Amino acid sequence: MIPRVHQQGSNTLGLLHYLYGKGTHEEHIDPHLVASFDNMAPDPGRDPSVTKKDLQHLLDQPLSLLGPGQRPDKHVWHCSVRAAPDDPILSDEQWGEIARRMVAATGIDPGDGAGCRWAAVRHADDHIHIIATLVREDGRRPDHHRSGKRAQAEARLIEKELGLHRVAPGDGTAAKRATSAERHKAEREGRDRTAREELRETVRRAVAGATGEEEFFDRLAAAGLLIRKRVAPSGDLLGYKVALTDDRNKDGEPVFYAGSTLAPDLSLPRIRGRFDATAVASAPGSVGRQDRGAAQRSAPSAARRTATHAAWAALLVIDHGDDGDAAAQIAATGEVLDALAKTSALHTRQQLREAAWAFERATRSHTRAEFRHSQQLRRAARDLVHSGPALGRGEDGATTAMLIDTLFFLVTAAIHWHAQHHHAQQAAAARQAVEHLRAAYQAAAAQPLGALCQRGRRLGRPLLQRQTAVLREAVPELAEQILTEPGWYALAATLTDAEAAGHDPTALLADAAGRRELDTADSVSDVLVWRLRRTAGLPADTSHAATDAHTARHSANRARQQAPGRPGARRGRS
Repeated sequence: MIPRVHQQGSNTLGLLHYLYGKGTHEEHIDPHLVASFDNMAPDPGRDPSVTKKDLQHLLDQPLSLLGPGQRPDKHVWHCSVRAAPDDPILSDEQWGEIARRMVAATGIDPGDGAGCRWAAVRHADDHIHIIATLVREDGRRPDHHRSGKRAQAEARLIEKELGLHRVAPGDGTAAKRATSAERHKAEREGRDRTAREELRETVRRAVAGATGEEEFFDRLAAAGLLIRKRVAPSGDLLGYKVALTDDRNKDGEPVFYAGSTLAPDLSLPRIRGRFDATAVASAPGSVGRQDRGAAQRSAPSAARRTATHAAWAALLVIDHGDDGDAAAQIAATGEVLDALAKTSALHTRQQLREAAWAFERATRSHTRAEFRHSQQLRRAARDLVHSGPALGRGEDGATTAMLIDTLFFLVTAAIHWHAQHHHAQQAAAARQAVEHLRAAYQAAAAQPLGALCQRGRRLGRPLLQRQTAVLREAVPELAEQILTEPGWYALAATLTDAEAAGHDPTALLADAAGRRELDTADSVSDVLVWRLRRTAGLPADTSHAATDAHTARHSANRARQQAPGRPGARRGRS
């Protein structure tokens, strides 16, 4: 159940016209009163002898107790209360009781006999609106400070008592929601998201891996946004605002949003806190302007491999670092997701975009992020951006699957960290991101894993038996499960490649399995394939026939040479 206290207004009758009207899209069905301050307020929805002005006059009567100079400029309090989509339809009596509890909890009508006058109108199955006049019967102002938080706390109690969907409690770090007017405007203009939401996503992508203000603003301009900078008389930059070119107000002027109103961490001071140009731009593996062309020729698969290594290192920090370090790694993970969504192929882009959008909420908490410890991950985000769009096939597609696989575990680690710190909304957001990552992985991994499985099935029986023995020795507790998975053949081919590259497959597999829990994996064999190919430096894509044939011949020869009973046969590395 979501209560929302709206901005105070000055036109009681105007709000009543909206509440009892048809709505902007004919969505108001049978608007009627379900409760009021005295349980006897007139209902213009179902009583044809009553007008909206009658109800407005009753609600605003306490204003007459005050002189013209004493009346508040904005005396209209407005709160909507909406049930979750999976909640049962509540009766008018239940909604009436919810309204009474809300006005009591928020201080509008605390039950002392002299509270504010209010009325609750229901015009849909799933929500009500409460309108009140912010002058008490005794002429005093109500104590409704922090009424939004008080309404949220009461909603949590109501959910528990009525068995409704339990909403995760917030901590004040969420981005500001789009207003109903912004949502209706987006619908009229055929937008999937409101201008506020589009701008927030675009600004976050501009932040991803940026080394300083110049690069950040260059990216905003390249994305087609209108930019206004707030500059002090000294010439220092104090803040910024952005607007979409086609989002205009009634006067035809662009509608600008300050960064801080898009999200708390998108204010200019908070963005500056992420910048460490030396660490990002000059560290090994980074992409500067002078070598960006060379990086693009060797990327984006190289950038995805770099990001995979950085994501694994970040995962270990979240597990074992202090809170400031972990919070920084989680925030930088959001930058990697933004960069990956921006540069991925079409068949994975939408799910990755949704993953980044969901995880955005998980990147903010009251824990102060120490960004100086997350520059490796931020550098990986920068490399992804500068390496350009990836193809959905070949090494690009396979390294995308490899990176998504590692990000799945990184985001899972973020879930556990937030849960331990009682960050309910952040943990819930990260869980949503995991589901989108799972869908993106399935799309990205289908082709490269399919090619590996075909190679594995073509391995000779002696070689398959050898890799089965390696599996049982390295991970005896998982071997039987893995042998039943479709991905076993891809793992067998990978073990063969690792051995051909000079690695001890048994030790390599045991190390890969022990590096991280595998309980959350849909396919243990898939996870082990990517871990092995990453740690052993093997190509992520092996779909080329020539490579397959060479690898198979070389591995078969090694297997024959090391078969039991042959002179010189031995285990492990040769």
